[in-house]
Amino acid sequence: MSDIPFDSQNAAYAQLLYEEYARNPEAVPAEWRGFFEQGPAVTLAAGLMVPEGLTSHPGRNGGAPTAAPPVAAAPTAGGSSDEVAHLRALLPLVARATAFVRAYRDHGHTRADVNPLGIPQPAHPQLDPSFFGTSMEELEQVPASVIMEGAREGESVAGALRRLEATYTGHIGFEFEHIEDPERVRWLWSQVESGEHTAPLPSDERTRLLHRLTQVEGFEQFLHRAYLGQKRFSIEGTDMMVPMLDLAIEEVARRGGSGVVLGMAHRGRLNVLTHILKVPYEDLLREFEGLRGKGALHVAGTGDVKYHHGARGDYETRGGARVDVVLAPNPSHLEFVNPVVAGMARVWQFDNEESRTQDRDRIVPILIHGDAAFAAEGVVAETLNMSGLEGYTVGGTIHIIANNQIGFTTTPAEGRSTRYSSDLAKGFNIPILHVNADEPEACLAAVRLAMAYRDQYHDDVVIDLIGYRRHGHNEGDEPAYTQPRLYDTIGSHPTVRTRWAERLLGEGVVSDGQLSEIDDAVMSRLREAQDSVKNEEYTEDDGADDEAAIEVVEEATAVDLDRLAEINAASVAVPDGFQVHPKLQRQLKRRHEEFTPDTRLDWAYGEALALGSILTEGLVVRLTGQDAQRGTFSHRHLVLHDSETGAVHTPLAELQPGRLEIYNSPLTESGVLGFEYGYSVASSRDLVLWEGQFGDFVNVAQVAIDQFISSGREKWDQVSNLTMLLPHGYEGQGPEHSSARLERFLQLCAEDNMRVVYPTTPAQYFHMLRRQAHWRPSRPLIVMTPKSLLRLPAASSTVAELTDGGFQPVLDDPNVEDRDSIRRLVLCTGKIYYDIQGHKRRDEAPGVAVGRIEELYPFPAERLDELVRSFPALEEVVWAQEEPRNMGALTFVGPRLRSVVPRELPLRYVARPERASPAEGKASDHQREQSRIVLESLALPEEEG
Repeated sequence: MSDIPFDSQNAAYAQLLYEEYARNPEAVPAEWRGFFEQGPAVTLAAGLMVPEGLTSHPGRNGGAPTAAPPVAAAPTAGGSSDEVAHLRALLPLVARATAFVRAYRDHGHTRADVNPLGIPQPAHPQLDPSFFGTSMEELEQVPASVIMEGAREGESVAGALRRLEATYTGHIGFEFEHIEDPERVRWLWSQVESGEHTAPLPSDERTRLLHRLTQVEGFEQFLHRAYLGQKRFSIEGTDMMVPMLDLAIEEVARRGGSGVVLGMAHRGRLNVLTHILKVPYEDLLREFEGLRGKGALHVAGTGDVKYHHGARGDYETRGGARVDVVLAPNPSHLEFVNPVVAGMARVWQFDNEESRTQDRDRIVPILIHGDAAFAAEGVVAETLNMSGLEGYTVGGTIHIIANNQIGFTTTPAEGRSTRYSSDLAKGFNIPILHVNADEPEACLAAVRLAMAYRDQYHDDVVIDLIGYRRHGHNEGDEPAYTQPRLYDTIGSHPTVRTRWAERLLGEGVVSDGQLSEIDDAVMSRLREAQDSVKNEEYTEDDGADDEAAIEVVEEATAVDLDRLAEINAASVAVPDGFQVHPKLQRQLKRRHEEFTPDTRLDWAYGEALALGSILTEGLVVRLTGQDAQRGTFSHRHLVLHDSETGAVHTPLAELQPGRLEIYNSPLTESGVLGFEYGYSVASSRDLVLWEGQFGDFVNVAQVAIDQFISSGREKWDQVSNLTMLLPHGYEGQGPEHSSARLERFLQLCAEDNMRVVYPTTPAQYFHMLRRQAHWRPSRPLIVMTPKSLLRLPAASSTVAELTDGGFQPVLDDPNVEDRDSIRRLVLCTGKIYYDIQGHKRRDEAPGVAVGRIEELYPFPAERLDELVRSFPALEEVVWAQEEPRNMGALTFVGPRLRSVVPRELPLRYVARPERASPAEGKASDHQREQSRIVLESLALPEEEG
């Protein structure tokens, strides 16, 4: 290959080989591959065109070519021999210069001054020109225009590199070369290298920033002195978080947005509550003084610690705009608030319940993470994964990592396997900005760039705010036990406010007198607030609402026949030419036939009519879950697919005036359930449903259940109407496809916090869904849904049952004709009812009635009392369940039944014995045990053999 350049005879062939090389280097002969590997300048000088967005050499790891900066045009082949000789001499140097420029864009962040404590990190070896066999002196010989678009006139590569060094190794470390979209990379190059977002602040802005930092620091230092040892999770060390939030909210308003939803950890929360949410100092100081009963943080229930609370505030920007700012409350599982915030943001991005258009600029979610948690908590990855999905996108979240450079006592080396805590975000093509928390102007520049990127691409951005933690994990902790050297450094390190004040003093922007005035004003306001609170008298906390005192508003759930007929027709209507799969068409065909009061409905049919009726009433219905569109058991089919084109049609979505959102979720539970919880909290009238692929999958979302769904109202006055559909029932499919862990939900029930039901007919399900949509006060609803009952003829209902009546918490035995003949009453819930009633020997037990408890919580004691008393000759009551004794409803129902069943009547139970695993692994073992339970319930002897 030494006789390059190419001439007109071989240029086309060489171009073809080069384009093949750009796609797959191994596909071209070794001698050509060796030539192309010399770099883009070689191929350009040879007259070849570089395919857009690709380099002419393999990726950094030896793989396919990667995104590269735009390159300038180069001379084509065919020049004089002197020109060619000059090019040949220059080409190796150009190739080295090109690689070095790229290294600064790729790895400059490793030399950036982003650690306020001066803790060094290893710089990448490619940031030394000797790595490429060159020097800055040699690079003075190469015009920058040869390898860089936008190079300055007469600038050498060395001169351009000095500019790049200042940009990429300053107080912001940029990481975005991992992004797959070359257009986004080019846009970021342009923004970063132009310096558009890093211009120095004008004097008035710098003074305003000093005021803000004085408020932030003064507040923390006041609390430290006044309430020594009380936990507050101080912001000190990442103080710039508050001015950064100020700027982010200003940018939201400037771009036409109306709201911000915040989620954050403990650290800095009190500062954000007072200075961003505008919670009065007095309200917060009441928490420190132990005074309750009023104020923004007061909750009527059990409440929560002050650094878990949320709030809502009206933020007035400098331009006079008002931005609604909501800080979501969160538990100690810090990162689990992430999907909750995303769900809340999505609701509010619609103008109202009837709106069908999502305005992603209307509301901006901002999440503040801890560095140790961002790297380690799996829900972070789950939330990032949802960010680009149609059913979950919010148009980009601004993530700020409040990077303390330590967990509780765990160092980064012990807590993650990556260089940065933010590295997880690289897998989702998210740009990352590492910024020094002691450099205020750099911090604000990072926010400006992040907001501009979201505005441009409606995607997430991560700002890694690298600071420190001035005290221990909490203010009662001694961090020097485990990190003595680190805390020696922190103890002598000046605060960001001190550094900023000294800088402004040195530049003559403020005087010593002005600094004293600012300090005195902040301290005076805090002392005034404390004096006011200390003069207040203690007020008793409000007790939790008594269950019996809660006024229930329940609208009628029956729907007239004519409206149901219209919904039925709409549920199977498809556009002209739309080809439904032949097998599915046969299933749906009967819905086209005569629709009368006697028409029988299976589970999915009843569900479709219920959801359609809710849509016609103007509500939003949102149903998500793993395979929710079709249904895990191929029963739902609310979303149809053209069998020839793959086109998608959702018939119920055409119903007006409501809005239907039905999405298959990613295969995750914690993140998705958190999102739907947040969505339900923020919506006022939506029916929000999440379905587990199998009920036991909900195990993975236990944090969302324990710390949000079951307790959110008592802790934070956060009201949700989230409905969870959990397939439950013992079908011989083994321990992992049997139990939705009914016992866990019942154990969490108290103070009317949620409802737990186990409906057994489509009519019950129909009325239950409609009741949930309209019932006030709103509560989460946990539904044990069927598997084998989905198509069981005995478990069907008629249309007439939808046009009359409502949900019944207790169902009598419909087969009893002579109530005086009943000696044994078997009570059960769910699917086992059909196992008992449908058993081949059921006729051998005519003196046994089987009743169903369809709503387990709130416990229907009154209705059960009526049922028990309706059998005058009753001799015993039996609770039957297919779950083991230590699972299912037994331990919950037992004591409550005893309070209902007269003392003179024996109360027994039938169940599987206590077990560690929910069910048998072999179908034959399951069947044998299931038969025993049924026969024992009916007081019949087991069959021999």
